Amino acid sequence: MFEYAFSPRYLEVDQQGVVFNMWYLGYFDDAMAAFLAHLGHPYPQLLLDGDDVMLVRSELDWTAGVRFGDAAVVAVSVEAIGTTSFTLRFEVRRGIEVTCRGRTVYVMIGTDGSGKRPVPAELRKALSARLAT
Repeated sequence: MFEYAFSPRYLEVDQQGVVFNMWYLGYFDDAMAAFLAHLGHPYPQLLLDGDDVMLVRSELDWTAGVRFGDAAVVAVSVEAIGTTSFTLRFEVRRGIEVTCRGRTVYVMIGTDGSGKRPVPAELRKALSARLAT
């Protein structure tokens, strides 16, 4: 499983002393971009090729809070691949403790405003190799 390391910044922590919930979607986006780069499909190249992804659904469930300065990772796995979309699962971990689980559905779109388009063949192949069973 691919892991993206991060450490929450002071500004990301709320009055309860844990990372404010909205930041998790940002962590997931950063992890998604790092994951695609790890697969050989860096996000800037996707854009140059005329492709982009649009988030259409995201779910998050928390079991614990991550605090300022904690060493944490977002583990990324592929849950599903459709014709024009793919779904990634995310786990935020602090050491061996899973503090948050999430999943996000992304739809491929054209950067030219043409709307949805199929997941590019090479990206589909790379994602398929990481499909969770």
